[in-house]
Amino acid sequence: MRQIDPGSVPTQTFDWGAIKWFVSPDSTQEAGVTFGEVILLPGNGHDRHNHPEAEEILYVLSGEGEQMLDDGEPFQIGPGETVYVPTALFHSTHNTGWEPLRLLALYNPGGAELSLRELPDFKELPPGQLPGLSRQ
Repeated sequence: MRQIDPGSVPTQTFDWGAIKWFVSPDSTQEAGVTFGEVILLPGNGHDRHNHPEAEEILYVLSGEGEQMLDDGEPFQIGPGETVYVPTALFHSTHNTGWEPLRLLALYNPGGAELSLRELPDFKELPPGQLPGLSRQ
């Protein structure tokens, strides 16, 4: 068993926020899932997408937002709520509040996070380097 210090893993940044993957098959020996923290900046979000090979669980730590599942009507999410996204289901998450929306995210099986590297605004910061916030 291994304890993971958030400062020891890279931070992935995007125009909409940042992610730290604490456990993934890519970085954690014997891991079959991916687990990390997602931060969506105020007024931003992760647009409609799906994970063809993985289910996803989102747990809201703080902030408020809108969640869309299966192209349905978006619904409000807030602290303490859990969202289950079945394999291949289209979904999106947007921050509707003034503070960052902090989520824990889990992919089963792990690996769906690798597609984020293909996004045009993807940038990975080395462990210990802090991302900055920017205004639009």
